[in-house]
Amino acid sequence: MLCANTRMLLLHCPLLLLLLLLLLPLDSRPQKLPTRDEELFQMQIRDKAFFHDSSVIPDGAEISSYLFRDTPKRYFFVVEEDNTPLAVTVTPCDAPLEWKLSVQELPEEASGEGSGDPEPLEQQKQQITSEEGTELFSYKGNDVEYFVSSSSPSGLYQLDLLSTEKDTHFKVYATTTPESDQPYPELPYDPRIDVTSLGRTTVTLAWKPSPTASLLRQPIQYCIVINKEHNFKSLCAVEAKLSSDDAFMMAPKPGLDFSPFDFAHFGFPADNNSGKERGFLKSSKFGRQTSPKPRVDLHRVCIGNKNIFTVSDLKPDTQYYFDMFAVNTNTNMSTAYVGTFARTKEEAKQKTVDLKDGKVTDVFIKRKGVKFLRFAPVSSHQKVTFSIHSCLDAVQVQVRRDGKLLLSQSVEGVRQFQLRGKAKAKYLVRLKGSKKGASMLKILATTRPNKQSFPSLPEDMRIKAFDKLRTCSSVTVAWLGTQERNKFCIYKREVDDNYNEEQKKREQNQCLGPDTRKKSEKVLCKYFHSQNIQKAVTTETIRGLQPGKSYLLDVYVIGHGGHSVKYQSKLVKTRKFC
Repeated sequence: MLCANTRMLLLHCPLLLLLLLLLLPLDSRPQKLPTRDEELFQMQIRDKAFFHDSSVIPDGAEISSYLFRDTPKRYFFVVEEDNTPLAVTVTPCDAPLEWKLSVQELPEEASGEGSGDPEPLEQQKQQITSEEGTELFSYKGNDVEYFVSSSSPSGLYQLDLLSTEKDTHFKVYATTTPESDQPYPELPYDPRIDVTSLGRTTVTLAWKPSPTASLLRQPIQYCIVINKEHNFKSLCAVEAKLSSDDAFMMAPKPGLDFSPFDFAHFGFPADNNSGKERGFLKSSKFGRQTSPKPRVDLHRVCIGNKNIFTVSDLKPDTQYYFDMFAVNTNTNMSTAYVGTFARTKEEAKQKTVDLKDGKVTDVFIKRKGVKFLRFAPVSSHQKVTFSIHSCLDAVQVQVRRDGKLLLSQSVEGVRQFQLRGKAKAKYLVRLKGSKKGASMLKILATTRPNKQSFPSLPEDMRIKAFDKLRTCSSVTVAWLGTQERNKFCIYKREVDDNYNEEQKKREQNQCLGPDTRKKSEKVLCKYFHSQNIQKAVTTETIRGLQPGKSYLLDVYVIGHGGHSVKYQSKLVKTRKFC
């Protein structure tokens, strides 16, 4: 065990000797190496900042720290008894590390349990610092790496770390009770992530649960990380990437005299006051002046204890990397599954419909779907006209001429767009359906402005009913016309008294013409126009109705090309008593 018969804070163990040598003036008096009790240890390890700038590794607590490039760092811990189990875990965050674990014998009297006079402090200093010790393990790379021994000798253990690539974070965990601690979630026998389903914008992932959750019943949650660059080997590396433009990028330069207060808070998970400390650090004369970095395209989502998840809103034909981390919510320590990658499917190639000059084309679009149409006039032209009739909800319309965007608008009802032409030009029309449901529309493209199949329409397509003129057998209605002479046909249909606006809305397909109606529903047809747009109003009285009955009235305007547009339906009711 580290320092005593139970877990102990090594600051007050034999390692205190080393700290005193570094921090206090030399004294000729003999020195004893004190020990400490478990209760005080447990109290102080709760404050993780206590260890951030310490050379001491506590038993059974993970520490986070920082390495400057090409500046080695050394940590110590003491194992007082032979045949002690020992486990050391080093987690690189955002750069590869070189690290080495070695051990050297403690001074003969260091434990304070021998006989005779203790050695003077100066003699103990020379004895500890001059010896390199026996190397037990070394590693170079960015993997989470472990040293595990079921029977370790007593001695002073040294952990030396170095980053030759860049300034970086890392984490260290050491324990003399690895069997009982188990702070890291255990991986299943097959730690791979399986891609079970692949779409254009979705990927479904599945993985086997951690035995720490399924067998030991410890609280485990799974966190998924998605990015386009590479897989991550630790959650620490993910956090470093996410915060690459945060305060730790402004760490003090090596050798400067900064206070423990500054060092304890930059780059590590901070409390609610972290903003103030970070602000202080940024304005400090010791802070590195770095330009802010753009946000990385990396997403992390924690999903509880589920072991299947569908990632959505991805881009088609794009490669993504997926990593899964099991996190022990009691210790906040994590273990990485074996990451995977997958490429989303390509967008389905759309069949392009050719538009013929002066002819109406019917188009059906699935909910949120897309359709492409091409118009290639055979003759030279000065202008091209696109007439679009959206039968139901609004649709998004884009028109490109030889790849150049000319038009992008939302179209509801009937709209007409006149664009400048160009010799031998080709036009590509992109139609995107509504989010509410399927869309239907009619489209006409022509280079002859006088050839229009769609009728001209007033701004207001409502039908007005006059309540004072309502009788037991008739209703009087009015609607607006235009300056162009068009044919108008009015139809009636008896409906139940509980017929409501929602039902009426479902029947508002403006592209359904009079040819879809029963002959018995027809009231009359007539031609109407007015050169004075202010007087382009017509009225009509529908007779032969039943008392106290509800009727749905429809008015159709029919253009010269035979294409019709339906006004908004009107629900009316005759008087019951007259």
